[in-house]
Amino acid sequence: MISARHFKRSIIIIISTFVLLLLIFTISVATGFASLSPDRLLPTLLGNGTAKENLILFTFRLPRILIAVLAGMGLALSGAILQSITRNPLADPGILGINSGAGLFVVFFVLLFGNSTGNHLYLLPLFALIGGLITAIFIYLLSYKRGEGIQPGRMLLVGVGLAAAINGALLTLASKMAREEYDFFANWAAGRIWGDDWLFVFALLPWLAILIPFIYFKSNTLNTMALNEELSVGLGVKTNKERYILLLASVALAAASVSVSGGIAFIGLLAPHIARSLVGPRHQLFLPVAAMFGGLLLLSADTVGRVLLDTIGIPAGVIVSFIGAPYFLYLMAKK
Repeated sequence: MISARHFKRSIIIIISTFVLLLLIFTISVATGFASLSPDRLLPTLLGNGTAKENLILFTFRLPRILIAVLAGMGLALSGAILQSITRNPLADPGILGINSGAGLFVVFFVLLFGNSTGNHLYLLPLFALIGGLITAIFIYLLSYKRGEGIQPGRMLLVGVGLAAAINGALLTLASKMAREEYDFFANWAAGRIWGDDWLFVFALLPWLAILIPFIYFKSNTLNTMALNEELSVGLGVKTNKERYILLLASVALAAASVSVSGGIAFIGLLAPHIARSLVGPRHQLFLPVAAMFGGLLLLSADTVGRVLLDTIGIPAGVIVSFIGAPYFLYLMAKK
């Protein structure tokens, strides 16, 4: 039962996080190689902008910003699910190797169809999902021990080892690539937001539109599974069935997100921890805050990387890693 005081405080935090996300959105739109003043944002959105303002907003800025927000939300929720169903505070789709598995199949997609937008683009998240699922199945099989289940430490080590193996396979493939394909791979691996076209937004959006409401619907199940196995069974939760379903949803969110955003790690680690510290562990309040912080973190990283140097900028994945890697080491030492 959530107390009225805690609920009111959580609603204030949710609204404040949303306002902060809107602020970062406005800053991201207004900054860059070609500037668009904040006071012209709303008129341009409403169709009253000049030809230059329309070009800047609708062609160059808005698709990339939406990809950063949506992918950040997907990665954050994926990490939140993994941490709950495994009861492992270090779980993150990037650290466990799920992103790398998805990335391997993204590279296969590029080798088959090229990296230009077209009719095949809507298959890209599906390719990434297959790679992420195969990786998740291997992690589960290698982490599971009869009579003990999945131990968090074992799962982490297996995931890190599998990620290293997949990255080795990616480097082997990269050595056989043509120059254009290798440039794409290098940008993807560094975590550069490469899906900067409306087609990429439309390829990612249906996955989130289906999976986010479904995960929120499973909030009570996640609440019980985050506690312990015996309590979940005692409350009537079919833990094995629910774990498989939620794992599939987590992998789908991560795979669809990295397929258009690049190999970005630590969002799924940082955003859930920040949200949990602000509103507590109940998923009805925790999930919306985690999703917004995921979008906020990735959009902020992409904006800083895009503005800090020039139009080429620093990949968002590199900037997130500067924050995420030390925090991961801190959690490793603490736990």
